[in-house]
Amino acid sequence: MKIRLSPIARKRLLRFKRHRRAYYSAWLLAAISLAALAANLLANEKPLFVRFDSQNFFPVIRFYPESTFLVDGGSGRPDYKTLNENPVFSENPSNFMIFAPVRYGPTETINEEKLADQTGSIPIQLIPIARAGSLDVTPDGTIARHLSAGFFLGTDDDEVPGMRIDNIWNLAPELEEAIAVRFENEEAPAFSTEMTPTHLDQVSMTLSLAPFRPRPTPPRTVRITLRLTEQRDRRVRQVSLIPDRGPATPPPEWQDLRESDRDRLLALTAESLPEETPFEVEAGLYRYQVMPASGISWPHPPVKGHPFGIDGAGRDVLARIIHGLRVSLYFSLLLVVVSMSIGTIIGAVQGYYGGKTDILIQRGIEIWSAIPFLYVMILLGSIYGASFGLLLFCYAIFNWIGISFYMRGEFLRLRHAPFVDAARAMGLRDHRIIMKHILPNALTPVITFAPFSLVGAIASLAALDYLGFGLPALTPSLGQLLHQAQTYRTAWWLVTYPSLTLFLVILLGVFIGEGVREACDPRPRIRLE
Repeated sequence: MKIRLSPIARKRLLRFKRHRRAYYSAWLLAAISLAALAANLLANEKPLFVRFDSQNFFPVIRFYPESTFLVDGGSGRPDYKTLNENPVFSENPSNFMIFAPVRYGPTETINEEKLADQTGSIPIQLIPIARAGSLDVTPDGTIARHLSAGFFLGTDDDEVPGMRIDNIWNLAPELEEAIAVRFENEEAPAFSTEMTPTHLDQVSMTLSLAPFRPRPTPPRTVRITLRLTEQRDRRVRQVSLIPDRGPATPPPEWQDLRESDRDRLLALTAESLPEETPFEVEAGLYRYQVMPASGISWPHPPVKGHPFGIDGAGRDVLARIIHGLRVSLYFSLLLVVVSMSIGTIIGAVQGYYGGKTDILIQRGIEIWSAIPFLYVMILLGSIYGASFGLLLFCYAIFNWIGISFYMRGEFLRLRHAPFVDAARAMGLRDHRIIMKHILPNALTPVITFAPFSLVGAIASLAALDYLGFGLPALTPSLGQLLHQAQTYRTAWWLVTYPSLTLFLVILLGVFIGEGVREACDPRPRIRLE
């Protein structure tokens, strides 16, 4: 069936083709959209085609139990990558598998052992060790004994005995009074205070005294417990260490390590990593114990087989971008169709009937537009849970307002046109006049704003996913990758590739929108003289 375009439509199409930037952008965006819609054929952990025992199988389309390929297999889904290494396939050339260009699914976790063998990395743990010590002081403030106190005094441990603490620190009056009470052999509660010695670079330490009860004889010394007031995230850091290169994802502590400790870590190999006698390293004011880890840490930078890297949950970033782009395009296209339809219907009713109908609907729109969208999204999400349908519904019931204003204006302009009066004179009903006569002549705003609405919906979905109010957690999403990038500040690939994808799609949509707007403009060339 051949589609016939009106002379005006053909003229607009020719104008759009003359706008080279918009024309080529339309083809490029169409190619990206087709690739995204075929995401299961581009990125999938299941093979596209399997040839086994002279039979053809299509696992990407149909489910096959493991017993289909292995005699002792079960009824569950087989691990096709492991199955491909089985002698049934590896030793028989007639049995083979054809995988997608990206051999990983959006929710598949990468095998740590295979990746470690491929990259040669060594997984280690940096376990924080608390900085603590103690001082036993005499009544005149002389240090009689100590335990690991040199760090807090800014000197070596061997030089601490015999020093006077009042010559090193400016003790708070409350601390001096608490010490004096104990030397007077009087009951005293536990005491704790903070101070910041100059050599600790504005990092405070805590001085504590244990509760004291009177004794038969006054004490000769009073013990002061010292510990560093933690101002850094003290979680255990798991690092994938590549010998002679450094960590795959450098933790914040890496730059603070002493040069000797850093060289010692770079010289490690899998054989030289101690398992039973871990060693300690220092990073500025903090200490860490180096221990072997059970597996590679995530996220992981780009390596062979993972050109866009691996995210914080061990999933291939390229696979998640491809599937996330498909979700974004599905969402945006449906949102544009639904919101444009609602806005066109409401704007048409306002503009065609006018009068009280127009005023009542307009007041209702003003009230509805004052409702905060994000609050409604959070409320419904907490009741019904995050889902694609709920997100589309919430966006659609608010996104139609803008286009309804333009359609209202078009119908107000066209409702008294001669061809509309002629239709009324022929006895046509209102809905037929609206749909068959006025609407085809009032679609310019819809056509013009559709590309901008499309890219706006893509950006809005990414923003909501970034904030955590979008799609469910396991759904591949560009915004969710950007949210991970905020958590893993050194994982540059988590912000670079999703951002470039969003930038490219939005830029192409804007170029297309400019071309459509110029093609629909009845006066494309205006010269001011």
